[in-house]
Amino acid sequence: MEKGRATDKVVAETVSEKTGILGGTFDPVHLGHISLAQDALEQIGLDRVIFIPAAQQPFKLDRKTASGEHRLEMLKLAVKDRRGFEISEYELQEKGISYTYLTMRAMRRLLGKDARLYFITGTDSFLKIEKWKNSSELLREFSYIIGTRPGYRQEELDECVSRIRDIYNTEILFLNNTQLDISSTEIRERLERGIPSGDLIPAEVERYITEHGLYRN
Repeated sequence: MEKGRATDKVVAETVSEKTGILGGTFDPVHLGHISLAQDALEQIGLDRVIFIPAAQQPFKLDRKTASGEHRLEMLKLAVKDRRGFEISEYELQEKGISYTYLTMRAMRRLLGKDARLYFITGTDSFLKIEKWKNSSELLREFSYIIGTRPGYRQEELDECVSRIRDIYNTEILFLNNTQLDISSTEIRERLERGIPSGDLIPAEVERYITEHGLYRN
């Protein structure tokens, strides 16, 4: 298997005991994504993290993004040669709206019914999970790893986690993750103004953006 990259066929053939799933638009992928995945890999003892770029995120249908091809290529550059990092093109190949419950079902089919799947997310996203399509299935069938920031919405998160554990018996784990305050929106705004962003995104990704003229009016 090529490091930092996996086709869905290879994913199906090589079952890991514990697999983290990190979905997102990755528009563009940045160091915050990479750091979150690395912390999950190390702290939870995952065998690997699979990055899954979305075709269309249901809560961002009104936002224009870079093409799936560009976002995928940037992601490949970002995780290249990183041990334990892989990519699935499942959502891009399916096209349409990328619902997490469908993706997690597909990953379970590919990895086998006994696979231990952990969906990796941040505080803001997890607090909204009960509004996701088929959220009860997601919370009953899969486990979660949450990257947090000290004190950030902590009381709200604690209440949410306690309620979900009581109702769905969901396994929820927390990371003592590296604190990187980075957003793809901020990066796009900087790139649009021609401001270097090498402190926020991998150097290979910044070169790709420049070479292809992405995020510039």
